[in-house]
Amino acid sequence: MKIRAITGFFFVAVMTASLLLGAYVFTLFVLILSVLAMDEFYHLVSSPMIKPQKIMGIVLAISIYLPLYQHLSKGESLQNMLLCVPLVVAIFIVELYRKCQMAFHGIAYTLFGVLFAAAPFYFFYALAFIDGGYNAHYPLGFLVLLWANDTGAYLIGSKWGRHKLFERHSPKKSWEGFFGGILSCLLVSLIISYYFQELSNIHWLIIAFITGLVGTFGDLSESMLKRSLATKDSGYLLPGHGGILDRFDGLLLAAPLVYVYLQLLLR
Repeated sequence: MKIRAITGFFFVAVMTASLLLGAYVFTLFVLILSVLAMDEFYHLVSSPMIKPQKIMGIVLAISIYLPLYQHLSKGESLQNMLLCVPLVVAIFIVELYRKCQMAFHGIAYTLFGVLFAAAPFYFFYALAFIDGGYNAHYPLGFLVLLWANDTGAYLIGSKWGRHKLFERHSPKKSWEGFFGGILSCLLVSLIISYYFQELSNIHWLIIAFITGLVGTFGDLSESMLKRSLATKDSGYLLPGHGGILDRFDGLLLAAPLVYVYLQLLLR
């Protein structure tokens, strides 16, 4: 528990610093996070019969991220993202020359790694540019809500959790913890709205509800992945927490939906 708390403290500090130090630092940090998450995913799904193309998958993810960065921060066209097309074609061609028993499984996992482990971080990154220029308040507020949901669910679930939420995928989660996490999110969102006034109270409350609800499903989805692969943690980079995917499981589904909500709201 002590190791988990220390790791969590330093991780929160590094995440917060990456946001407050400006667009360039945040861009680099999100790129590193997405690459580490993809590396964990490919390691998880690899087996003697299934061998995803890790290098090709990471190159494909970067070929999406860099044009996105140029578009969001500099207003440039997304035309460079067309490089993704020959890369996807190349993944199929390369697989023809590899001696893998389950070739199409390898292709599927290669492409799904980009969708599952990298794309959510791109939506999280795009939150910083949702109103045109760089603004750390949106991604920072979202992160604080994620942490509030995790903390509330853990504290209330540990003390009062009696009814299992989804025992098949996550035996420790309870309905009490689920509602405790959402309640924590809603309360923290009111504090956030006081300091980050780009949005009104009601919109921060809606974002909090999305984050708490969908973040839990993201957590369960990542647990479903690990259980289907008979593993406990996605990695060992963060002592006491597991890997990057373990720490950001709530972000995987919540960040895209929060981004969509803000796009519809602001535009």
